[in-house]
Amino acid sequence: MDAKEIIARRVAMELEDQDLVNLGIGLPTMVANYIEGKEIYLQSENGLIGLGPTPDEQNIDMDLTNAGGQAVTLKEGGMYFDSLLSFSIIRGGHVDKTILGSLQVDEQGNLANWIIPGKMVPGMGGAMDLVTGAKKVIIAMTHTNKGKPKILKECTLPLTAKGEVDLIVTEMGVIEVKEDGLHLIEYNAPHTVQDVINATEAYLHTNEAKENTLWNK
Repeated sequence: MDAKEIIARRVAMELEDQDLVNLGIGLPTMVANYIEGKEIYLQSENGLIGLGPTPDEQNIDMDLTNAGGQAVTLKEGGMYFDSLLSFSIIRGGHVDKTILGSLQVDEQGNLANWIIPGKMVPGMGGAMDLVTGAKKVIIAMTHTNKGKPKILKECTLPLTAKGEVDLIVTEMGVIEVKEDGLHLIEYNAPHTVQDVINATEAYLHTNEAKENTLWNK
């Protein structure tokens, strides 16, 4: 199982029955494939609620896409509407959880996920609204970028939002953001607590850390 699948499977465990959940583009969209035994309403900020699993190549409808232009499926009872209503839902505090990828997160819960200076990007998208409007912000990302830590003492890239991250899920573990910093609450075997510490620039509180071997099943 590769790192992205491990992350998506673990993030799916955080979703509760009847949650309204926004999935960011990229890795977070994979979470839809691992929701089992719960009724979750997946939302895309371009105006969809009721997203289903990623379509296979034979069932792609390019008139049905998420905010990143990726083809999606719509479950029975799903709906689409304009961006005005979609962002009214987001800004009105009706989204229970938003799941986003990131370039960097720091120990204050700051998030940098929209630009690397000097590189062309289409824009910030809905991330700024989602992280301030959703009740819980979950970051789903690989722990490092080619061995370079992405969980830092302080973000060095332009911020998307300050102090809005609640939970970070990587292939190595689950980290909760609290007032006193970052708490490692799970580590994913075969990684050890020390492995997670070594791959993290920010200080980690580890007294709550428990091994979770369910991730790889």
